[in-house]
Amino acid sequence: MNAQSRLAIHKGLRKHSLALATGLSIAFGASMAQAATWDVTVTNLTHGNHFTPLLLTAHDSSTHLFQVGMPAPLPIEHMAECGHLDPLLATAEVGAADADTIADPAGGVLAPGASTSAMLTTSATHLSVVAMVLPTNDGFLGLEAQEIPTTAGTYTYYINAYDAGTEANDEVLMTSGACSYTDSGMMPGAPGGDAGSNGTGVSSADTNTNIHVHRGVLGDQDPTGGNSDLDSTIHRWQNPVAKITVTVTP
Repeated sequence: MNAQSRLAIHKGLRKHSLALATGLSIAFGASMAQAATWDVTVTNLTHGNHFTPLLLTAHDSSTHLFQVGMPAPLPIEHMAECGHLDPLLATAEVGAADADTIADPAGGVLAPGASTSAMLTTSATHLSVVAMVLPTNDGFLGLEAQEIPTTAGTYTYYINAYDAGTEANDEVLMTSGACSYTDSGMMPGAPGGDAGSNGTGVSSADTNTNIHVHRGVLGDQDPTGGNSDLDSTIHRWQNPVAKITVTVTP
């Protein structure tokens, strides 16, 4: 083999090694760049409504806890009607609480005007947040598969309340027993202790059985009767019901 051939082989090997090293460096850098800390704060913007224990979960773009305009999955029905998180934590999409998933960061219900924060350490790209709005029949706040920027900074999202479409909005409080999604109606409670009683019921059916933007509650001003057990001066709202801020630290 002459000198010119050996030089050509050497140059070819050198280019191949450089390309391989560059490719590995880019791949390694990309995987490292995906890892980030998200400091998530949820604020209750309502005048007189509470949120049941929140669920915050980071995931990929293909995961959806719910989709507006589609029927509510059973775990969402549990959450929207009774505030139960265990069925969601048992799904493959969410899984048990870990670095990517925080359950009940407030340690109970989140009162009107209050905030709670949690930290997610994740290589995921999207964030979902859900909780039941009390007192309602099947209303819930929902941030659904929101893509979170990778650039360092603080990002703010205003969140609507949705109706799961799984229960009539009768606005009548339960008087006894544990809440179950199999109940034919009735709200599980008013944590503020500011609801009435003996309401005859506002609605006997929900004509839209898909998840949709919640129309809010009607309420009335009769604490011992009327159609609704809710107070129209306390429990009514107009969207949004929550503010979520995410501070990203790569």
